[in-house]
Amino acid sequence: MENGKTNILDRINSPADLRKLPLEELPAVCDGLRSFLIDTLSSHPGHFASSMGAVELTVALHYVFNTPYDRIVWDVGHQAYGHKILTGRRDAFVTNRTLGGLSGFPNPKESEYDTFTAGHASNSISAALGMAVATSLQKEQPRRNVVAVIGDASISGGLAFEGLNNAANSNSNLLIILNDNDMSIDDNVGSLNSYLAHLTTSKAYNNFRYKLSRLLRRYHLVSDKGKGMITRFNNSLKSLLTRQQNIFEGLNIRYFGPFDGHDINTVVSVLNEIKDFSGPRILHLRTVKGKGFAAAELNPASWHAPGKFNPVTGEKIRETGIKPPKYQDVFGETLVELARRNDRIVGITAAMLSGTSMSKLQEAFPERTFDVGISEGHAVTFAGGLAKDGMKPFVAIYSSFLQRAYDHIIHDVAIEGLPVVFCLDRAGLVGEDGATHHGAFDLSYLRSIPGMTVASPRNQNYLRDLMLTASVFDGPFAIRYPRGRGETVEERPMATLRVGQGEKLHDGDDLVVLSIGPVASEVERAIARAERDFGITVAHYDMMFLKPIDQEILKEVASKNVPVITVEDGTVDGGLGSAVLEWMADHNYFLSVTRKGVPDRFIPQGSPAELRRLCDFDEEGIYNCIKSICKPNTQPV
Repeated sequence: MENGKTNILDRINSPADLRKLPLEELPAVCDGLRSFLIDTLSSHPGHFASSMGAVELTVALHYVFNTPYDRIVWDVGHQAYGHKILTGRRDAFVTNRTLGGLSGFPNPKESEYDTFTAGHASNSISAALGMAVATSLQKEQPRRNVVAVIGDASISGGLAFEGLNNAANSNSNLLIILNDNDMSIDDNVGSLNSYLAHLTTSKAYNNFRYKLSRLLRRYHLVSDKGKGMITRFNNSLKSLLTRQQNIFEGLNIRYFGPFDGHDINTVVSVLNEIKDFSGPRILHLRTVKGKGFAAAELNPASWHAPGKFNPVTGEKIRETGIKPPKYQDVFGETLVELARRNDRIVGITAAMLSGTSMSKLQEAFPERTFDVGISEGHAVTFAGGLAKDGMKPFVAIYSSFLQRAYDHIIHDVAIEGLPVVFCLDRAGLVGEDGATHHGAFDLSYLRSIPGMTVASPRNQNYLRDLMLTASVFDGPFAIRYPRGRGETVEERPMATLRVGQGEKLHDGDDLVVLSIGPVASEVERAIARAERDFGITVAHYDMMFLKPIDQEILKEVASKNVPVITVEDGTVDGGLGSAVLEWMADHNYFLSVTRKGVPDRFIPQGSPAELRRLCDFDEEGIYNCIKSICKPNTQPV
């Protein structure tokens, strides 16, 4: 780097190099990291604001702890870019979120410093607690420290509270760092607060506290239950004296903070003081998302993943020209339109108001819009309760995240046949966010649920049609659609569809292709090429509904008695191809069926087009499949 602030990073190829630096050089490391992130992410987009806000915390963790022997477990991983840069991946960071490059999230297959898979929220405490218990059971020496880093949004998730509850009842060596950039906690002021913050983390105080605890236990004056009561009393006393309250007061977990998470000297000092304490503890740090970049500090939500931007002015670089609308925007606008017609319609999302465009309903009908936070299970059961008493909930959640609510879909919606509409955004291969975010499994996991209707539109017009159809349907109804833009199609008024009915797009006699969702356009292009090159005719049906599947189409296909190809932007195990094979077997048809879609493995990051090519169901892959079946020994004419 030309910038002098970033030169210090050239001396850091691992955390061991970082730990050789004197404390007074750490602010320069933080400045260098921020400059590096701004320069790199302005032209190679990724998650920006969260990583900028966690710079001091990241530097302090690797400076104080002996990583990778000591474990750092990141929650979600949006904030872990600085961690990647400090752990030997600086030069490769330009490949972040690209095919064959670095993952956008911590990935144990990528580095020994990435201790656990991250991508979905709220799992860090449970995973880190498991690691802490494992190191204790194996009596590892020297002592291995385990740290969970979790944000204020993620800690609101149910799994985080389950982990906290378990940690509170264990004697594990677990440090939980709450990276808080949004909680409403007053600033620490006054000499008493400063004194208490110092006292409760000082070695003298904690040595005295530990010796007193041992003495009380030796004389059977305090049990494990009593120890928990003392911990709660200690937390409550600090709360009384500092005039601050927090959700951890009632837990049997030692609580420290809040501290300024951008004061590197303070963070290093506190970590050094508490790192060797026994038992679970929580360190609360206040941080600012986007720290060090004015535009991101002012509007951190829009700078979560801003795309390309000018690193000097902060101006975002937008696409030019007329583009088709994004599926999420079509969803949001259509939901508002439907809500104007029907006052029973309500919208629910899980911390993704803007990501799903549910924000459009919030603007129009704030009293009928509910963002429940990172609580997908609650979102679904909440919707079930609304539906039970006469409302029509539309639940918009990313496909990959809805996996977290699978039991709720079955138990709290499907068993009673409640009329909840599930709108699965980011279905299929989402692209640069990689394996943790691909919506590859929804067709499979929803198809097996009794009474569930499962559909996918091939373009924006059919998304509107399906939403209208679902709005008057009496039962659970799932609509899945992809990330990004649709295709240029002529807009038309919405129409109610017949549930379970597909559509013939192209007739032919030599082969049949059955598809579901927007991948129909890839199929159409492949068929046009194959018919032109090989002198064949290929029938193409858009199934539209996976469940109930269009049996009339399947009977027509079976009567042709020609090979069949199924194409879907989802796992081939349990999806459209499986449904077709099952129907054929159940009705004693023995056609050759070739399934195209996401293979039985986890797919890495890359652009959606690259990943469809990798999975061999893009236009070229479908064309080659048609060729291998119909003209295996023929070259194009």
